[in-house]
Amino acid sequence: MSSTGLQLNAQNDYVVIDNGVVEITWTNPGGIIKGIKYKGIENLLELNNKDLNGGFWDLNWSEPSSKKTRGKFDTIQGTDLQVIVENEEQIELSFTRMWSPAVQGEQAPLYIDRRFVVFRDVPGFYSYAIFEHTKDMPAFHLNTTRIAFMLNKEKFHYMAITDDRQRFMPSAEDRLPGRGEPLAYPEAVLLVDPVEPEFKGEVDDKYQYSLENKDNQVHGWICFDPPVGFWQITPSNEFRTGGPFKQDLTSHVNPTTLAIFLTSHYAGTDLLVKFEPGEEWKKVLGPVFTYFNSVSDKEMALSLWDDAKRQMNEEVQSWPYSFPTSEEFPNSDQRGVVRGRLLVQDRYLCKENLPGKDAYVGLAAPGDAGSWQRENKGYQFWTTTDEDGYFVITNVRAGSYNLYGLVPGFIGDYKYEVVITITEGSDIELGEIVYEPPRDGPTLWEIGIPDRSAAEFYIPDPNPKYVNKLYINQDRFRQYGLWERYAELYPDNDLVYTVGVSDYQKDWFFAQVNRKIGDKAYQSTTWQIKFNIDNVDQVGSYTLRLALAAANHAELQVQINDPTADPPLFSSGEIGGDNAIARHAIHGIYWLFTVTIPSSLLLGGENAIFFTQAKTDNIFQGIMYDYIRLEGPLCQS
Repeated sequence: MSSTGLQLNAQNDYVVIDNGVVEITWTNPGGIIKGIKYKGIENLLELNNKDLNGGFWDLNWSEPSSKKTRGKFDTIQGTDLQVIVENEEQIELSFTRMWSPAVQGEQAPLYIDRRFVVFRDVPGFYSYAIFEHTKDMPAFHLNTTRIAFMLNKEKFHYMAITDDRQRFMPSAEDRLPGRGEPLAYPEAVLLVDPVEPEFKGEVDDKYQYSLENKDNQVHGWICFDPPVGFWQITPSNEFRTGGPFKQDLTSHVNPTTLAIFLTSHYAGTDLLVKFEPGEEWKKVLGPVFTYFNSVSDKEMALSLWDDAKRQMNEEVQSWPYSFPTSEEFPNSDQRGVVRGRLLVQDRYLCKENLPGKDAYVGLAAPGDAGSWQRENKGYQFWTTTDEDGYFVITNVRAGSYNLYGLVPGFIGDYKYEVVITITEGSDIELGEIVYEPPRDGPTLWEIGIPDRSAAEFYIPDPNPKYVNKLYINQDRFRQYGLWERYAELYPDNDLVYTVGVSDYQKDWFFAQVNRKIGDKAYQSTTWQIKFNIDNVDQVGSYTLRLALAAANHAELQVQINDPTADPPLFSSGEIGGDNAIARHAIHGIYWLFTVTIPSSLLLGGENAIFFTQAKTDNIFQGIMYDYIRLEGPLCQS
């Protein structure tokens, strides 16, 4: 194809860039994308939705007194456009929005500079933004920010987010009253009379298509006539919040494609960015790449996904990009490296230190061990160790960090106690560092796998009325309504697990939820673990380790041999707000509790530990267990 070069045409109300492959139109100076013309499709975007149209950066914010995770929606409208770069190869646009007390209460108190970068003959564009809160700005909560694209409803019907999670999708019309029946919350809709009969009886819910940050690198849509792909590529997680396991939305019905930078999804209020009056803060979000591709043969349309993955890998290899002109985005020469070897010391497993194999090691803002999963204002840099525990974290921005780690198969969080300061070009060798997972004695019994997930536990079949066909044979936890299945399996008595007899893959329900007993009436549930101790050591105490994969406005109480003991031996107090149960996840925020059990509470022979989830306001209050272990006293072998 012959190129017509890179052309910029700025009018009073619009600015248009044509790079010879794609033509993109923004409002001027608003910076809202109104048109993307590519491969014979006049506009890849939808402009006829009732509410949201085109492509745009947006945010959601609240006053500092708010206790909610949602507030005022703001599709960011720029007030000034500047052409930062214009040459034969590259154009970079800057759409800025200032803030003043005159708009207090109407706009989030931030200075926002959104950048768009287009290269000649490249089928797509890059976008990044600099958000800044200055010393003259008031307090507020930043709840969400993202880039959203509303795609052409006539063209895009097939969605792909992983190799195995892709399918033809229902239409937005199918969710409307008459065609769709709202379920327990607005995002979930039962399709009762869809336009395409094949979707009848399915549930559509955008949360069924979430991904963890570490896996959320490319997703999007395919049009078959003509065969064109629209893809959102995120080459780095450094600017996302909550660490590698934080989950968020990808693409979903409308059709919609998102680039998420921060939300409280699957975490709760801990991941709201809360600013104090006059707090100085600045962060670069992105760049991310919006990529378009095509093939000539309609029969090969699904191969566009493979090409999108190829392009994603190219973008990852190119990180950090060299083209952003903002001095707030450091290039590779201005960044640093941290390397070392992580070992694990657990004397009850091995006298020698074990290599921290396949561990996650990361740099995040200084804090307590595990604080990275609630960190929301800085940058994070993660990698995985090799078979021998060696790791290299590259392209780290200058700053002060703690090094954190977590090792599959071991509970808890590692923290390197010395603050690590990265300067331009630094290469820091930590040598061997040793994680000692929490342990006070030998393992008497254990339930589950310490992997921060409840995936190994029993996940029931969905109610046949609420099926998403994509998840019949994979990720079964993503089906709607599984929380209702517990009461159907245990209508009168709660779960009882007998150590040495029960199988946690079949006998331990994946989530401890309330039992519905009437209209908006719920009953707490008490699970018990039965186990034998032949001879109770009367000198030392026993230790119960409780690792939770998720918690949502729950209170976990633990009693030993007496379910009526008041007060209980242990209470977590109200914990969590990750909403993982309702949003079809198998984990949310990780919690680890240690309960000391006096030997006087234990019996020679059969014992029982009772676990009560005490909060009963709604069906979604509950917990997911990751792993449970009982340890004997130190002197017991």
